[in-house]
Amino acid sequence: MAEHHVSVTVRAPVQQVYALFTHFNDFPKFMRFVKEVTYHDDQRSHWVARVGGRHEWDAVNEGWIPDQQIGWRSIDGLQNTGRVKFTPVGTGQTMVDVFLNYTPPAGVLGVAVEKLGMDSHFQSVLEEDMQHFARMVEEAPPGALDPMSSHYLFHEGSAVARGEATSRQEESMEHDPMMAEERLRERDTTIARQQAASYSEEQRRQAEEQARLQQVERASAEQEAVLLEQDRRNRQEAAARREQEAAMEKPREPHPVYDTLGGRNAAMANTPFGDQDARGERFPQHNQDPMKARAAYENAGMTRTPVEGEEVASPWESQIHGRPFDVEEEGQRPLEEGKIHRQQEQRDLNE
Repeated sequence: MAEHHVSVTVRAPVQQVYALFTHFNDFPKFMRFVKEVTYHDDQRSHWVARVGGRHEWDAVNEGWIPDQQIGWRSIDGLQNTGRVKFTPVGTGQTMVDVFLNYTPPAGVLGVAVEKLGMDSHFQSVLEEDMQHFARMVEEAPPGALDPMSSHYLFHEGSAVARGEATSRQEESMEHDPMMAEERLRERDTTIARQQAASYSEEQRRQAEEQARLQQVERASAEQEAVLLEQDRRNRQEAAARREQEAAMEKPREPHPVYDTLGGRNAAMANTPFGDQDARGERFPQHNQDPMKARAAYENAGMTRTPVEGEEVASPWESQIHGRPFDVEEEGQRPLEEGKIHRQQEQRDLNE
């Protein structure tokens, strides 16, 4: 006995996939190797397939579970059994698993021939036709439960399109209300309208996608421009910081005013109002020779002969030693002492 298993994922809910697969009579409209499926009643059907020769059998349904599983076994003709399981996977998807077991005709010789190549050929044909089923379901309107509503029905590789369906299959289709000429024209009109709407929707979607991509490109370009501007500013700030740090590290020349020991006014030239940090001039006779500077006489025109041992206080000495010194009073003291000294000299000469 030969065994085959094919699995295919269909992008449709399990209820819709189950309903469309149970339309056995429509298999020749989208499958290649099934040439006929006609009904004896609601439980028995007649099958004709062509894979490595023409094979016929009558089958009876068994093991049906709504939206989960269907099965059959042959009661006449080619000995075979089948089971199909429907499993929801994800949102709006269904896994379809087909299991077939059959006994090749001609006994041991048939098994030998099957093993020589027919087994692999039937497997590939079964896989191809299950892909046709998935395509038929996916091109049917959402929620459709009749294969006649699918755009993929009667595709160029199907047995009906190739004219390989049996006479009984063609007769059953003639008696099918959905195959009436008027209904077929309505179907073609509906399919054309749906295709036009689908095309318009696809064009609209592509236009929206193109607009979105353009918007993304513009936003990316603007962001890149902002980043470049920020990078330029960062480089300028970094260069300015480096220049500032280099200037701080470089030794600078002392300022002749602000970097002196006494501060700003210590080296400033005198003004008519004296130093800016005192009430009067600190050294009013600073332009005179320190060795010759003396207090002013009362009469600027008189002359005086220096006397040995005479001591006259110098304003410089007073300022250096920090003794309190009043310029006006100190200026009077040498005049009085000189007058007394001259009077004494005059008395000595008279005597």
